[in-house]
Amino acid sequence: MSVRAPLPIRSLALFSLLAALAGLCALSVTIGSRDVSWSEIVAGLAGHNDTIGEAAVALRVPRTLLAVIAGSALGLAGAVMQGVTRNPLADPGILGVNTGAALAVVVGVAWFNIVSTEAYVWSAVAGAGCSAVLVYALGSVGRDGATPLKLALAGTATSIALASLIIAVVLPRNDIAGGIRSWQIGGVGGASYDRILPVLPFMAVGLAISLLSARQLNSLALGDDMAAGLGERVPVARAFAALGTILLCGAATAACGPIGFVGLIVPHLCRLLVGLDHRWLLPISALGGACLLLLADILGRIIARPAELDVGIVTAFVGAPFFIWIVRQQRIRQL
Repeated sequence: MSVRAPLPIRSLALFSLLAALAGLCALSVTIGSRDVSWSEIVAGLAGHNDTIGEAAVALRVPRTLLAVIAGSALGLAGAVMQGVTRNPLADPGILGVNTGAALAVVVGVAWFNIVSTEAYVWSAVAGAGCSAVLVYALGSVGRDGATPLKLALAGTATSIALASLIIAVVLPRNDIAGGIRSWQIGGVGGASYDRILPVLPFMAVGLAISLLSARQLNSLALGDDMAAGLGERVPVARAFAALGTILLCGAATAACGPIGFVGLIVPHLCRLLVGLDHRWLLPISALGGACLLLLADILGRIIARPAELDVGIVTAFVGAPFFIWIVRQQRIRQL
């Protein structure tokens, strides 16, 4: 794979993803448990809800918006994580960041009775940050420091431990167990603007930090010694980029629950399109993540119609075989 794909190919990939995203948004508003006519779609988009069809369209608009925002955040966070750790298996779920965010939210609900989306977001960001620091500290133990293999193992172990703590917190609380279990699956159903607006500032800051870290990630890809020789302060560059992923993952988890594999699948596919240059890879991964999560939501509505499958289930079905394929393709020294 070349470091940088030719400009026409990168431009074509960008416009193709934008077109795909627009088409998926149209499908998301159209497809559901109830068929809607073109006139109902237009009226629903205009804010009318006089008929059942118009009301259905009006409800699908924030759902579509949340899927786009959360998918963009997870796709971008995965690309940044893989760049920071130089680990092809890095993913907000595999490295335990999403699980840390979920544990913080569950503890907040169970012990501190938090109910607002703002409290969810702050709790999730704090949990994601603590989990990221813990995984990196565990992965850094030993002579060779934080190798990709040790980070993957530390993240997996941390994720399992934190998931067990979530069960321990929820188990004695029958009053919240049902809602927490449903939220843990990960989904965008029931989205509303009140649920979306509080996460936007965190998403915007995380997006800006992540995109601004593109040049540093290109330097880190050459190795720590080479990056330092180019004038980069390696620990600062890693911490700056990691902050963006923590904000993105925390906000996405607070709004949708922990959704796995988006941050693993999307960066790998996008590298095939645009190469390894993070100045292109990061925005393309954001678009790819939005497309993937939106497509998963649409498929979840079609497969179980008139019921629905949450996007977390659909992405797990797709992501688990993809994860196995990546593990088989990568040599141990590259992990």
